[in-house]
Amino acid sequence: MHEEGLSKQERLYLKQSIDLLFSAGSKGFAAWPLRGIFRLTDRTEGEPAVEMLISVPKRCFKRAVKRNRVKRQVRDAFRRHKGELTVPEGKKGLLAFIWLDNKLHDSATVEDHVQTILQHFSHHQP
Repeated sequence: MHEEGLSKQERLYLKQSIDLLFSAGSKGFAAWPLRGIFRLTDRTEGEPAVEMLISVPKRCFKRAVKRNRVKRQVRDAFRRHKGELTVPEGKKGLLAFIWLDNKLHDSATVEDHVQTILQHFSHHQP
């Protein structure tokens, strides 16, 4: 598997995992125009160290083209910097990126904010 790629296993899609992520006990951090929500859970053999999802609300962008552009920017930035997120041995990180702004931003800005969120969660773990 290519280390800098983003595999299907690294995407958070199970309802049970998403509910766990958004329940009490998760940590949140905002780096405008993104908000990151993070939670550690137990990891089983063969699972990736981090699973992530991206949410761009329809109230921010009515057109799907713009929502998809933002998701692509965040996904690409996460793919490039996911190695900076350290997770304790035997644990798995669940991570959600939520878009907060009504405006589009350039890819460099989005990448900086994704990197800030990842660094914050790496340094503030139990």
